[in-house]
Amino acid sequence: MRFRSHQEAARAQTCRLLMLFALVVVGLVLAINGVLAAIYWLTFPFARGLPTWFVETNTALVLLFVLGGCWVESMRLAKGGPHVAELAGARPVNTGGNDEASRREKRFANIVQEMALASGLRPPPAAWVLPRDDAINALAAGWDADDAVVAVTRGALERLDRAELQGVVAHEFSHILNGDTRLNMRLVGLVWGLQMIWGLGQQMWSADEHGRRHAGALFGLGLMAVGSFGWLAGRLLQAAVSRQREFLADASAVKFTRQVDGLGGA
Repeated sequence: MRFRSHQEAARAQTCRLLMLFALVVVGLVLAINGVLAAIYWLTFPFARGLPTWFVETNTALVLLFVLGGCWVESMRLAKGGPHVAELAGARPVNTGGNDEASRREKRFANIVQEMALASGLRPPPAAWVLPRDDAINALAAGWDADDAVVAVTRGALERLDRAELQGVVAHEFSHILNGDTRLNMRLVGLVWGLQMIWGLGQQMWSADEHGRRHAGALFGLGLMAVGSFGWLAGRLLQAAVSRQREFLADASAVKFTRQVDGLGGA
């Protein structure tokens, strides 16, 4: 079937993009060592070779910032899907009332249970609502199925029919099943680490309160130059990976719902 070819193509493209992301980090290590070595020789033209542990220190610095950024971001979101949903302004569904809003939320909760059966995701993710958002939107959050949350906006509940809402929910289920929520948080951390290298360079380049720059200012300028290119490349790859995962989620939604009209209408 056509959606299966879309799934396979999206997965293959994501793997290639993740490999490129790793190459960006390797290239950043090489570039920083090359640029800082060139600055060192310009600053000390009569030096014989590089200082002891020069390359090792620079390499450890880059990996510390990039991998450390990923770790810090993971710790910040360690509480899982409910914490992320709360940060976005969501709350658990209210299915106990008899008003129209409660009936819509109960319909959404039922659809979540249906998609859990169709996709085989156990336990089913918690159903949450963004009550202050009138736009049509949805999100999935969580490290794995145990702490996963699927949230939709009030606008989606009010303006989508059942088939359309089912397509949107199935799309978000794919993000959980394929590990997209975990992957996105890792990528955010990696990009943040790349940005931190630029920030370190900016601090080294900045003048003091008397307008004077210290001896390591040129090294800071080199870090800023290489770090900015690394950060830009990381952001572009992050966006490309996210786009491929959206294609994969669309194809998976068709698989779970057995129809294209609902997701297409949404």
